[in-house]
Amino acid sequence: MLMSIGRSPVTGIDVASARQIRGLIRDLNAGGTTVFLTTHYIEEAERLCHRIAFIVGGRIVKVGTTEELMDQHQKETVLEMATGGLGSDAVEAFRGRFPDLEMHMPDDKRLRVVSPGPIRIAPLLGFLDERGVVVTEAKLIRPSLEDVFVKVTGIESGFMMQEREGRKK
Repeated sequence: MLMSIGRSPVTGIDVASARQIRGLIRDLNAGGTTVFLTTHYIEEAERLCHRIAFIVGGRIVKVGTTEELMDQHQKETVLEMATGGLGSDAVEAFRGRFPDLEMHMPDDKRLRVVSPGPIRIAPLLGFLDERGVVVTEAKLIRPSLEDVFVKVTGIESGFMMQEREGRKK
């Protein structure tokens, strides 16, 4: 069985109904129904779809699973850690100890580490622990599907927002 949805099925409805519709779509798909979901809401496609096709000017420019598309466009490993605060002496010592890693501090409570390859987290945590820095969370930052779409198509997110707003009127 094939089901085709021409516009987002949850546009303009309340949160509870939107959740029910998403659940119905998932259930249909789990039961063997192929669902073609055509949407400009990339977050919705990322949430509901197993395979994604980017279409620009009526032509398919890229197809893959969400995971494949994101993996192909992750050029670096980004690790973000929430800390209780990091002194300037720890920042300089960090850069001296891990010269192959880029370090950024989006604010005084977060440390972002960037590497062209995998990051070994244990040495980083040990280094911070030795300096009394408490790490309350560590997570890998992955590109969003929207980031991938922009890289693949060259269409910037501002343009997509303008187009989305124009369709609502």
